[in-house]
Amino acid sequence: MSEEPLLKVEGLTTEFTTDNGTLTAVDGIDFEINRGETLCLVGESGSGKTVASESITRIVPTPPGEVSGSVVFDGQEITAMSESELRGIRGGRVAHVFQNPQDALNHCYTVGWQIVEAIQTHDPDVTKQEARERAIELLSDVGVANAAARLDDYPHEFSGGQKQRVMIAMALVTNPDLLIADEPTTALDVTVQAQILNLLEDIQDKYDMSILFVTHDLGVVAGIADEVVVMYAGKVMERGGVHEIFDNPSHPYTRALLECLPGKARSAEGIPGSLPSPINPPDGCRFAPRCDYAVEECRAGDQPPEEPLSENHAVSCVHYQQGYDPSVVRGEATQGDDATAGGVTSD
Repeated sequence: MSEEPLLKVEGLTTEFTTDNGTLTAVDGIDFEINRGETLCLVGESGSGKTVASESITRIVPTPPGEVSGSVVFDGQEITAMSESELRGIRGGRVAHVFQNPQDALNHCYTVGWQIVEAIQTHDPDVTKQEARERAIELLSDVGVANAAARLDDYPHEFSGGQKQRVMIAMALVTNPDLLIADEPTTALDVTVQAQILNLLEDIQDKYDMSILFVTHDLGVVAGIADEVVVMYAGKVMERGGVHEIFDNPSHPYTRALLECLPGKARSAEGIPGSLPSPINPPDGCRFAPRCDYAVEECRAGDQPPEEPLSENHAVSCVHYQQGYDPSVVRGEATQGDDATAGGVTSD
């Protein structure tokens, strides 16, 4: 019997009440993360991936937000937990690293004070001296040079990449089982981005944890992911192992994202058009209004069901249903090897 996934999400839906109507940011998505695995949620800004990641531990503001569906973490249904029960999971067994460390750190306090506070919040029996020693160890683990001396520096004395390392250190305070990293490299230059990605791989091995990595950059995905879920306008377009996604991209949206990598066909102009309104989304496939291959059936009913292409690869597209010809959307413009080379830094 196979081991149960660490995280199992089913029918996750997150809606916000606005003056203009109900905004559905995440619309009934499913995914699983196994122990020790990295799953990447990928999509353009506004696709719902950040809201999905924040809905897992219910840090979405309520109201105006409302989260429904099932989120099972290590056999426990998170959506059924009280706020006090959830605090034992959130920030403990599940930790978040957010996109902009500049905003996440308090610039009135030293980084050491902030890490020590996090340690003692989760374990009040730890003395301040023990917490400081643990903070130095964590800063060393994330590659902050001369950690003991830097402990009493303020956030403004750190570079952007160093601030992100501090945020990762704070996330590791409780030795989490799952780290949710929301675009942690977006604000960093390419060289520092590669260093942070390598750091995440190193600490994943050391701490034996799973990672949910949120990004819009498929180039980043190729270097770190085990599994990939491609989101668009709150829906899942395609899912599969990283090799399936890069070697055999099957949804027109996935292919379009790959063509936006540096040196590819769409790298300069991007994907024509814009995401649909989350308040009044189109019928049928959410991507149909921007899709070069959309037919009448793509614009009617609900989002097409996911069609299995292999044991570990599925796509939500009518062209893969019985009676259609999937070769229509599977040209030779994007090849897996070329796409991978376009945006990945391995060192």
